[in-house]
Amino acid sequence: MTPSPKQALTEHLRQHALSLGFTLCRFADCAPPPHASFFREWLDKGFHGEMQWLERNKERRTDPQLVLPGARSVVVLALNYWQPAPVPTADSAPKGRIARYAWGDDYHEVIEKKLVALDAEMRAAGGVQKFYSDTGPVLERDYAALSGTGWHGKSTMLVHPKLGTFFFLAEALTTLELDPDPAMADHCGKCTRCITACPTQAIRAPHQLDARRCVSYLTIELKGAIPEDLRPLIGDRIYGCDDCLDACPWNRFAHAASETAFAIRPFVHEFSLRALLELDEDTFRSLFRKSPIKRIKLRGFLRNVCVALGNTGSPEDLPALRKAAESPEPLVAEHARWAIEQISSRFQESTPPPTHG
Repeated sequence: MTPSPKQALTEHLRQHALSLGFTLCRFADCAPPPHASFFREWLDKGFHGEMQWLERNKERRTDPQLVLPGARSVVVLALNYWQPAPVPTADSAPKGRIARYAWGDDYHEVIEKKLVALDAEMRAAGGVQKFYSDTGPVLERDYAALSGTGWHGKSTMLVHPKLGTFFFLAEALTTLELDPDPAMADHCGKCTRCITACPTQAIRAPHQLDARRCVSYLTIELKGAIPEDLRPLIGDRIYGCDDCLDACPWNRFAHAASETAFAIRPFVHEFSLRALLELDEDTFRSLFRKSPIKRIKLRGFLRNVCVALGNTGSPEDLPALRKAAESPEPLVAEHARWAIEQISSRFQESTPPPTHG
């Protein structure tokens, strides 16, 4: 049976996207997102914390016609980024954990190049597009679920049966009329491992995330001081958190990404927390060049390192922390003082009292 022009164009664009290196390319109708009312309620509860851009763009996020008038379809793109964990080094000094998505180059830059090439192909077909990769006013996981790119996991992350949870999403709103793909059934069942795994209990119930407690929010999006009651729960995490993703049993099918830009970089496993605390502006920019970590700037990164040292460090780390406590940057100095108190208290308590006699 000869495909219709719409079917032929849809399949042509799918194959072109795959040739550009995307792992998946699927399509959905450009209808209002199913979770629009849920998103508004989430904002009303204040669960977005200081991410004010979510509230500023809420009308556009819930009505794609405000983003691209005349949009008829959504192209949903997925890009696998999973990499195996590095082999631990012999160095016993505590190290910080970094979310897997930040082990390589900044995904925004990697994906943007592919989107530019895809846009050219779609414009040649007569389409007008708005492309985004976690950067625009689109409830992207809604369209990803509608297109069958995965299903909504209880952690609020999208889950795919062959990719697990470790993939980036990008999407294009387009004026082209394309054939939508069928949605995928929810395969979470009764599993609640992601909820149990969350170190700060940010997942309040299935599909309900209080971002203000999420380690990724606290270490990346929050620009000021981390609430003291949450600092001990952050543990050794210095940029993001993968605990709810790692807990998902569907990740047993995850395989290494073919995109070389996501290959693991030395800062993930070769630097102790104490060494990272010594970074200045120049060494920070050099070490994290092309990395998403650069977006939190040196002050945010050192804040996170101080918290991790407070949770995992030893008296050997106190000289570096005392130096940080004298930093002209108040955010770093305050968290360094907190870390000193934590280490001093922990090791004072673990030291047996002197004996007499």
